[in-house]
Amino acid sequence: MAEGAALRAVRGCLAAFPRDARELGWTETVPYLDRPPSPLEFYREWVSPNKPCIIQNAISHWPALKKWTSAYFREVVGPKVVSVAVTPNGYADAVFQDRFVMPEERQMPFMDFLDIVEKKVTSPNVFYVQKQCSNLTEEFPELVCDVQSDIPWMSEALGKKPDAVNFWLGESAAVTSLHKDHYENLYCVISGEKHFLLHPPSDRPFIPYELYQPATYHVSEDGSYEIVDEKTADKVPWIPLDPLNPDLERYPEYSQAKPLQCTVKAGEMLYLPSLWFHHVQQSHGCIAVNYWYDMEYDLKYSYYQLLDCLTKAVKVL
Repeated sequence: MAEGAALRAVRGCLAAFPRDARELGWTETVPYLDRPPSPLEFYREWVSPNKPCIIQNAISHWPALKKWTSAYFREVVGPKVVSVAVTPNGYADAVFQDRFVMPEERQMPFMDFLDIVEKKVTSPNVFYVQKQCSNLTEEFPELVCDVQSDIPWMSEALGKKPDAVNFWLGESAAVTSLHKDHYENLYCVISGEKHFLLHPPSDRPFIPYELYQPATYHVSEDGSYEIVDEKTADKVPWIPLDPLNPDLERYPEYSQAKPLQCTVKAGEMLYLPSLWFHHVQQSHGCIAVNYWYDMEYDLKYSYYQLLDCLTKAVKVL
């Protein structure tokens, strides 16, 4: 009896936590800043309270906004072989057929990839430059001079340089499944637009995680594919739910979550705080650069870990 009462109390706390968090300052929409903030202002108003915002006029001085066209890419990068994620359905690093399936990492000339994006060549598969290993500096050093190696006011606010600077370019069918990162993320759109669906960390009790066998797509030119298990790898915790079309019969708790949605347009920067869940879509041929700064493993992280442990414990009971 006492155990049942305790479980009900924990469930009540988990249900109330997201509501209380919103009442403490998380808004119903993602706010805009019309200029880059000072380092102190940014840390105090956004990083410390773990709140997202869209910053305008932060990258307007970047040469990339005018220079980064297909013709420029062909001239500067051209035949260089780069890593491209290839999937049959546009979902890389996502749950499919009860597996956590990663994309095929295909090495191909950048100009051949551009032919696909520009629809000069047709393919039944979906192609996306999205390798998240600081690929801008590692694979596309020719383009670094058109942006910045870091965001100075962010680096000063956090007292560190970014761990990675990533370059993104792909088809509109390429979708990033719902997940979170342990990074403070500045996501800068150069051309086109990105569509973000966001959940604060306090929505964790409503977001399902399950363990999946990791696997990789092996995709052929004719569009056929096979899913090959990574048999020696540990199972991966991932979110099986599609927030755009949630299966509420299977995951009824998600009906209590309240996602934020925003569109980041060319010339704008999204500050995506650490531990926020995000699902991303894009316009065709959208180009973006993002900066990953390692998060501080401070009290916010401890609170999230507590919430995560309580959520798992309630599901087990």
